[in-house]
Amino acid sequence: MTILTPAQEKLRDEARDFTATELLPVANKLDPQHADIPWSIVDRMAELGYFGIMIDREYGGLGLGMTEYCVVTEELSRGWMSAASIIARANGTGSAVADPAWRADILRRQAAGKFISAGAFSEPEAGSDVAAVSCRAERRGATYILNGHKRWCGWAEAADALLILARTAPGRREGLDVFLVEKPRGEFPPGITGTPIPKIGYHGITSWALEIRDLEVPATHMQVGPNGETGTGFALFANLINWGRLHTAARAVGAARGALEDALAYSQDRVQFGKPISSFQGIKFRLADMATQVAAARAFYLDAAARFDAGQDCQQECSMAKLFASEIAEKVASSALQVLGGNGYTTEYAVERHWRDARLTQIFEGTSEIQRTIIAQHLLRQP
Repeated sequence: MTILTPAQEKLRDEARDFTATELLPVANKLDPQHADIPWSIVDRMAELGYFGIMIDREYGGLGLGMTEYCVVTEELSRGWMSAASIIARANGTGSAVADPAWRADILRRQAAGKFISAGAFSEPEAGSDVAAVSCRAERRGATYILNGHKRWCGWAEAADALLILARTAPGRREGLDVFLVEKPRGEFPPGITGTPIPKIGYHGITSWALEIRDLEVPATHMQVGPNGETGTGFALFANLINWGRLHTAARAVGAARGALEDALAYSQDRVQFGKPISSFQGIKFRLADMATQVAAARAFYLDAAARFDAGQDCQQECSMAKLFASEIAEKVASSALQVLGGNGYTTEYAVERHWRDARLTQIFEGTSEIQRTIIAQHLLRQP
């Protein structure tokens, strides 16, 4: 089991305090309204350094690792999973441009919370099968012209930039590139229109369906590989997805913990048959199982994060951590709702938010079925 250092515990405790005193009250008010995260919360998270946890100190970041990133993520998710999600839209994401000066500028702005991007990767017919992307980018001199449709692009309108995965050449994994499109907050650039996607949960971040029509992007805005190579869109996405899966595991644990803590408090306040329902063995056992499952999922993602920080090849562990945490989160949140009984099925208590958000963790950043496929491929040594 990974034991946190005193510095990591301090970071965790600061995030826990912020969540309890500032984030949770806002989430309880705005999530039922299906409202986005207010900029006041975003700016506060920037002050705390959460957009630069994994950015080097020379660029204004905290210079920390995946473990710290996940620890903060869990704490934020305990209050509002959407707030934890938005920090993934910085922390170096989208900075793989060829120009070193521009890259440094992006990292500095990200660390300050002034460069929050949105990923336009999925499409109506390309979700788990990312290699099936059909959005096209045609080279015309020093410019690419992009056309296509994207789906599930969270924070797209509010973002400072869009990262668009598009096909620059025939094939599947080959011939894919990621383009960086900077834009003003609160609007789409010429060539992009968006339609909000109605969701049952994950409020706080509006998800968009985008239509891209004759969008002009300079060739210099293409994300490149470590040696400046192009055609690396799938590889870049694959590298990001390990981050995303550990991030999602931590988000799932945070949502599950929120449900557990709410159920624990409710069980001690709710009186039936003349005594708190926490005194009944059925409730005690349910709470014990929930707490054990949350602790196990946390240990799993911390172990995978430690492997990541050590530079190990940990794709299998990332998939395992994401699979286990997301499956446990839905079970724990559902069990918490059961503890609250009829009250759990109302919007008067936050447990239904944790339930809805936990359910999503089994879907995004690779479904549970995709995780099982990846794990089995590693076990069977299949490509």
